[in-house]
Amino acid sequence: MLTLVLTRHGLTTRSQPEQHLGQRIDVELSEEGRAQARALAARLAGVRFERIVTSPLLRARQTAEVVAAALRRPIAMDVEERLAEMDYGEWEGLTYAQIYDRDGDRRRAWEADPAGIACPGGESADDVAARARGFLEELLAEHVRQGGGTVEMPPVLAVAHSSLNRILVCVALDIPVREFRLRLQQGQVNLTALRFEHGLGASDARLVLLNDLAHVRPADAPPWE
Repeated sequence: MLTLVLTRHGLTTRSQPEQHLGQRIDVELSEEGRAQARALAARLAGVRFERIVTSPLLRARQTAEVVAAALRRPIAMDVEERLAEMDYGEWEGLTYAQIYDRDGDRRRAWEADPAGIACPGGESADDVAARARGFLEELLAEHVRQGGGTVEMPPVLAVAHSSLNRILVCVALDIPVREFRLRLQQGQVNLTALRFEHGLGASDARLVLLNDLAHVRPADAPPWE
């Protein structure tokens, strides 16, 4: 039985104002982002992970490195190209306001069907879903080869991105991919957990935790904000 724990990287030097950061602008964590990563690391310090897999992008790798350093035993950390963020193409580096101002018609069409329509010069959600599905299938097959099957083994931690994570959750829960923006949220350094316990493939997960931000949320804030 495989438990996959997803998280999103911390804030970056280009997170404010919020911009479309996909694969083409490879920025590092800001000081606030590093503090978020340390808070995540403290939350996970006592967990015995099988390994960490991370997107190749710097902001994700830096988050993964902070978590790995805080764990109580050495752990393998692998870079996984398929966990890279959606390629936003011509919208890379632009704020929402800039996209609506420069490319409003195409943006509205994409928002109506982000699975079937690609970002101009970039990817669609279906393109990202194909990557995510391939990653899950390979992860599950490897888990079985290692003797997992229906036996519970230490979880795997994946450090990735907002759109990638939401699309991966859609794949794992058999939710229509086109709805990833409407139905799911992934805050910085959140914890989301999927459990594959039936051996029926990449779209047969049980959602056991979604967008848990207790480690970075102010003490007086409602749990859902």
